[in-house]
Amino acid sequence: MASKSSARLAALTVAAVCSVTSTVVLTSPAHADSVRVHDIQGNTRQSPYAGRQVTDVAGIVTGVRGYGSRGFWIQDPRPDADPATSEGVFVFTNSVPEVAVGDAVTVSGTVTEYVPGGTSSGNQSLTEITRPTFTVVSRGNAVPAATTVSARSVPRAYAPEGDEDANGSVGGLTLRPATYALDYYESLEGMNVQVADARVVGASDPYTELWVTVKPGENANRRGGTVYGSYDSQNTGRLQIQSLGTPADFPEANVGDTLAGTTAGPLDYNQYGGYTMVANTLGTLRAGGTERETTRAQKRDELAVATYNVENLDPSDDTFAAHAEAIVHHLASPDIVSLEEIQDDNGATDDGTVAADATVGRLIDAIVAAGGPRYDWRGIDPVDGADGGQPGGNIRQAFLFNPDRVSFTDRGAGDATTATGVTKVRGKAALTHSPGRVDPANAAWENSRKPLAGEFVFRGRTVVVIANHFNSKGGDQGLTAQYQPPSRSSETQRHLQARVVNTFVKEVLATQRNADVIALGDINDFEFSRTTRILEEDGALWSAVKSLPRSERYSYVYQGNSQVLDQILVSPSIRWGGRLSYDSVHINAEFHDQVSDHDPQVLRFRP
Repeated sequence: MASKSSARLAALTVAAVCSVTSTVVLTSPAHADSVRVHDIQGNTRQSPYAGRQVTDVAGIVTGVRGYGSRGFWIQDPRPDADPATSEGVFVFTNSVPEVAVGDAVTVSGTVTEYVPGGTSSGNQSLTEITRPTFTVVSRGNAVPAATTVSARSVPRAYAPEGDEDANGSVGGLTLRPATYALDYYESLEGMNVQVADARVVGASDPYTELWVTVKPGENANRRGGTVYGSYDSQNTGRLQIQSLGTPADFPEANVGDTLAGTTAGPLDYNQYGGYTMVANTLGTLRAGGTERETTRAQKRDELAVATYNVENLDPSDDTFAAHAEAIVHHLASPDIVSLEEIQDDNGATDDGTVAADATVGRLIDAIVAAGGPRYDWRGIDPVDGADGGQPGGNIRQAFLFNPDRVSFTDRGAGDATTATGVTKVRGKAALTHSPGRVDPANAAWENSRKPLAGEFVFRGRTVVVIANHFNSKGGDQGLTAQYQPPSRSSETQRHLQARVVNTFVKEVLATQRNADVIALGDINDFEFSRTTRILEEDGALWSAVKSLPRSERYSYVYQGNSQVLDQILVSPSIRWGGRLSYDSVHINAEFHDQVSDHDPQVLRFRP
């Protein structure tokens, strides 16, 4: 899988068509009988003129994009009476167009339904005029007034059910903008829109994008985010904001901040979030005061166990001090830390290296330098290229543990291909290999990380910990897909993975009914998902994030939705033993200067 930055930059250069011509001429107005923009847009997502030539389409230029998918937007200043037909359209020129906002133009070209990301992505199509020739009729005209997108204007329902005869696509359905949010946004495609005093629900990213909500009360949490709590709670008020200005002028916003005043520009659709305002006017950033959280320290008789995705950490990174700061000062130096996305000792260099001693060793040294304990660690090197992730990186899970508080039971010298099992030692459940991998040959782990299991002892009590990094959501259709409900194809492998882990935990519990077992990590799925239900099946495990109020359940922010991906699941003896304390420690996901896109999770309990 390509890195996020390289994939994004490549996509920004993808063109809808290959050959384009354009001219700029000052001449007389267009003919009165020309096709109008709302005729091209029609009252469905698919233009009735798709694939056809149109001539002298009149409009006022509302925005010009000189990067990525180059072109300009026009809007008809004389709208029709149908709220389902957009009055704006994008003109794709493939080069920097010689027009300016306020120009009155006529455009001729081919109407195209362009699917950002390609048809296999499942995305909706964007109606464009391609291979254009255009004429500037006059300059300095008033731009059509921006349509206000607000809590009142956006419907509560998210999307209609797709047409069964079209494989679930909504592309051919008549738009109902007063009923469905996606239909409402589609009815404004290409038009000049605006939001006022919009709260940020997705922090600024390296691509000069952020997310706001026009519904500040919609599934809000106390830190200003919008919580994604079920498949039927898509959060209709979310809208992506990009800028037509220079990247240096884009605000560095965190969740909970506000774009005060007016933010306005044409409404676009892209593969990285669907409907997006490409702003030529940005509101003023007003800080919301969101600060990084710090969890409390564990008590003397409490075992603290954490999971933390350190996002492709390798020795060449400059984030070790920041990760150490997080572990020592924000997580209060947990007794056991499950690390996900530890890369091998030369990172993405693909030369057969699989050991991660340098990577983990540098992190341990940074923790000591930050005032924390000198952790010991355990892990198992994967087979080269077998565990997915960044090519050459050989990501894996690893355990850090504080030897002053916890001991590790080494048994059996497990390796990448040998499965650990469950046995009985002095009447208690024990692992045949510790550290060991859980059923690594199972097809569920093809091109994916295998679970790492280990035995720890705290105050004389054995705790079995299973570190996981399940299959990613890559390949799933987005919430704004043309197929409704969207397909989540990546679930299939996670369901198989959850079944393997659940089966293994049941083997431990069958050997010792009151065994303390923890399965944790980047589960890549929600606490309400079927993946989690399979992990919890027959009461073998319980996701402890559900001990938090619903509004506090999140570890990741994606497209303005605060959601759970990282989980700590516990066996019945831990769940019902009392005195369980859980904290999702928000230090990354809500911030523009994050060192990982995941928030760590901490569980404290008395074994």
